[in-house]
Amino acid sequence: MARPTYPRAGEPRPAALPPEERTVGQLVAESVRFYGENFLRCLVLGVPPALLAVVTANVSRTLGLILAPTVYGALLSASLVAASVMLLDRRPPPRRVVAAGVLGWIVFVPVPFLVLAFVLPALMWLAAFGLVVPVLVAEDLSPRDSLRRAWQLARADYVHVLGSLATLAIVVFLTQAMLVFLLRGAGGAAIDVAVVLANIVVSPLLFIA
Repeated sequence: MARPTYPRAGEPRPAALPPEERTVGQLVAESVRFYGENFLRCLVLGVPPALLAVVTANVSRTLGLILAPTVYGALLSASLVAASVMLLDRRPPPRRVVAAGVLGWIVFVPVPFLVLAFVLPALMWLAAFGLVVPVLVAEDLSPRDSLRRAWQLARADYVHVLGSLATLAIVVFLTQAMLVFLLRGAGGAAIDVAVVLANIVVSPLLFIA
């Protein structure tokens, strides 16, 4: 059996496969690479999730359910719009940026309620229509046509899209949990501070990917 070969130190990194052929592992690797190359810019993407994590931990369950599809959805959609603009290197007109944020917010509304049933239905919904935000950033389409385009892109290889999203969710969750544990144990930081730092540093990876 042939042994796998790896690039030697100093050799150029192999080019990434085209998106339609890219494996889940390479998707994560390319996301980490982009994050590392644009670290300070990407940190801004983690501010809304960090604030939301702290608020959620300090409000009642009922209030959290009210805030989740409204304020939380709007802020998370804004982070996804910013990530799409950053990665696609596009400068769409303001009206399209606003439309992407609003439509991303609308798509996110069912997610908190789907999560209550089980995480998988929420991931399946996002895999089907979550691409609407980068579609609106990249293409000059109406909101209705952008939803159709997002679904068209997703169903081209829906299992791959869903698997990628699930993998990234697991990676981000486990990394955040470990970082919170280390920050609390090693630095004696308060739990709120640990959660904020962990979310700011780790959550941008999910928006980037």
